[in-house]
Amino acid sequence: MPSSSPALATPTTPEPMSAPPVRWGVLAPGGIANRFADAVREGTASTVVAVGSRSAGRADEFAKRHDVARAHGSYEGLVRDPDVEAVYVASPHSGHHEHALLALRAGKPVLVEKAFTRSLGEAEEVLAEAEAGGLLAAEAMWSRYLPHYDVVRRTVEAGTLGEVVLVEADHGQRLWPDGPARLSQPELAGGALLDLGVYPISFADHVLGGLAEVAARGMLSDLRVDVTTQISARGPSGALAHLWCTMAAATSCPARVVGTAARLELEGRFYGPVRVRLIGPDETLLDEYVPDVTTHGFRYEIAEFARALATGRRETWSMPWDATRRVMAAMDEARRQVGVVYPGE
Repeated sequence: MPSSSPALATPTTPEPMSAPPVRWGVLAPGGIANRFADAVREGTASTVVAVGSRSAGRADEFAKRHDVARAHGSYEGLVRDPDVEAVYVASPHSGHHEHALLALRAGKPVLVEKAFTRSLGEAEEVLAEAEAGGLLAAEAMWSRYLPHYDVVRRTVEAGTLGEVVLVEADHGQRLWPDGPARLSQPELAGGALLDLGVYPISFADHVLGGLAEVAARGMLSDLRVDVTTQISARGPSGALAHLWCTMAAATSCPARVVGTAARLELEGRFYGPVRVRLIGPDETLLDEYVPDVTTHGFRYEIAEFARALATGRRETWSMPWDATRRVMAAMDEARRQVGVVYPGE
């Protein structure tokens, strides 16, 4: 390939194993917490030293599976554990606000699963608590910490695509009506948007630096959580975003960023460690990025959190507080238009 040919940016994401170790406490030992624990053990220098659950039996089971030293039969016991340096909040969306505040008020930094909270208002309360306590708080939107997201962002910023005119992404998984019960339940902040839609929305925010003029349509379940949601929006420069999510069907989960000079295509499920292709206007493949590692993708967010913690930061570089605020605001507006209201709102 000629040296003058347009090329993708080289990722600058550090090797996760090089990050300093953190002693983690896991709050709520569900399915995603198992993935987190596996990534901690196999992909970082950190360790999970404690787990907390409202069910002592579930805590014990998780501790045995992951060789965790202490199992607490309450969340309060976990956040008070003196050996825990940081808390990973893995409860359902409905509990993120309460449980992040619980950890922060115990003086523990938090990594909170996406979506960060149910709403922007709840997110602001968590971030205000972190600010007041001088503590690190971050959204565990794992995709934004991955090397290929760094490639996408830096390629766009370099102007390689010309002027960005369109971002498209979708995320569909067959999770309803026969999937996890929490996705059907409004009291647990169920629905497609907070569980699946957060990925394409956060991707578009990552590329465009914000979303405005959000317009949403959706299909609701009999319990009035969104089964499918389609979103159109505009970035600060005027670029359009076309995003959608569904928990009623599986899709290939593609994403692309289209510019006046070239486009990016993310192969496979865009939010995981995947190949990124740079394609010219004549359909020529100009360059491609192929990830070195495709397993334990959570390792990158865990490692970046550790680096931020070691340097005294209150937010991570890849998922700063303003990004969390923008994503939550976009989802609030989409929910309002689609007609999803959670109990207590």
